[in-house]
Amino acid sequence: MAHWRDTARSVRFWIVDFRACFPLLILLFHVRWWTFIFAIVATLFFAMLERYGFSVSVFLRWLRAFVAGPRKIAQPWWKK
Repeated sequence: MAHWRDTARSVRFWIVDFRACFPLLILLFHVRWWTFIFAIVATLFFAMLERYGFSVSVFLRWLRAFVAGPRKIAQPWWKK
């Protein structure tokens, strides 16, 4: 029986996060070599994210900040 304090933990399939198992589910429904390769690559990607302490949402925020760059403009150039 699970305690209510365990409800904030992320769902895990043995040692793998549930987001990493989703490509494996796609593989079960569409068995081809390219889906097998996609599932393995995606699982490795999610495992590396977890290894470095990122969740998917944190990684997407980090990627957005990286692409946007260090310079943040408060007003658009056409309103100056």
